[in-house]
Amino acid sequence: MAHANKVYKVRNGKKTKQFTWRVKYRAPEGHDPEWLSESGFPTKKLAEDWGNEQERLIREGTWIDPSKANATFGEFARTFMASRKKRGRTVGTRWDKLENHILPRWDGVPLRKISWFDVDTWQQSLGIEDVSRGHCVSLMSTIMTAAVDAGYLTVNPLFGRRRTKDTSGDAAMPKQPKIKRDGGPRPEDAVLLAERLGPAIGIHVLTTAFTGLRWGEGLGLHRDNTLLTRRQPWGAGEFVCPILRVAEEYAEYTERDKDGRKAGYIIRLEPTKNDGSTRDIDVPPFLEQLLRHHLADWSHERVFCTQSGRPWLRGNWSKVLRPACDGRPVREKRRGVSYRPAWEPILPGLDMRALRALHDTMQSEIGVKEPLAFEAAGHRRPGIKRHYQKPTPAMRAERLDGLEDVFQRAMGNVKMRTLWGRVDLRKPQQS
Repeated sequence: MAHANKVYKVRNGKKTKQFTWRVKYRAPEGHDPEWLSESGFPTKKLAEDWGNEQERLIREGTWIDPSKANATFGEFARTFMASRKKRGRTVGTRWDKLENHILPRWDGVPLRKISWFDVDTWQQSLGIEDVSRGHCVSLMSTIMTAAVDAGYLTVNPLFGRRRTKDTSGDAAMPKQPKIKRDGGPRPEDAVLLAERLGPAIGIHVLTTAFTGLRWGEGLGLHRDNTLLTRRQPWGAGEFVCPILRVAEEYAEYTERDKDGRKAGYIIRLEPTKNDGSTRDIDVPPFLEQLLRHHLADWSHERVFCTQSGRPWLRGNWSKVLRPACDGRPVREKRRGVSYRPAWEPILPGLDMRALRALHDTMQSEIGVKEPLAFEAAGHRRPGIKRHYQKPTPAMRAERLDGLEDVFQRAMGNVKMRTLWGRVDLRKPQQS
């Protein structure tokens, strides 16, 4: 039980007759020191009442340690970031949001003084895309929830709240899509782009479009995980097909030290982002044929990399992809500069993410069943059906036949019989 005692004031080094009351109360179990105190009360009753209230809060589990009561958001955010072991890309993204948007406003604000009204008002003022505003608020809420768990707060005022979205003026106008074509990219675009870029780079484009590899997963694909074999019982026989095994990926980001200071720009091999991303993807016959030729020619361990064997940096890849998609003017021959022909645009704005989306669109078009569509895309299927429905060999065979037909039609539509002049990819006639 809390108890109080007098604390006499001192003036010029001498104790006076004036005093206030100091209360001592027992700290939570395991706390150092065992007893805590608070001074400055005018009466003994007020001191003891305050101390007894602290002990009641301790018993209920809602007590806040005085050493944490005035901690600022910035202080705890740095503690939070140092204690969370996430993938490097995730850490870099979080620090970018903190450094560029969150900490300039909330660094020195005590955690206990942060309210939903103030946060909601602030996020509306950010001059960034609405989805990025949501990510900033979500990160703040995650940090505030951790502050509750760490005993800095009793409740997270941001938890479960819905942001106010700006619907006035230009905010209500639909955003211009990156690819200004109804329906997005077509399989024909992937074929034309692959042909233009040549076999070493074009095979990366086709593989992304017809397997749905993420950018980092493609860079991380090892030749030892390429064209492995899936075997499953199927009726009275066996289903056999080649696969790509996705088990790791390259991430490109700015590395930070434990205090958030930039420590250099790196590209690093990491595990896949979640358990759904680690998967085996069935490969259609035409792509198997092209990949076998590529592996025979390619001397590097990583299937899709630069000619020197290093992983592509996004900036360098963009210099290759953008003119191939968007078109380029002719470059006349002059001293020290070779002639370069003009390229007509194939599809301005097309990128690797759009090619991955094309794969998902094609799966929907050919009727790939949900269990297999989610698996191939590396998405975790929501709901209880994830546990009940599994991909079957019949689903896999149907998907492979469908993708093969899509590719053959695309080749016919662009009036091509071969890719890179090296192999005839026409589907053999059924006997």
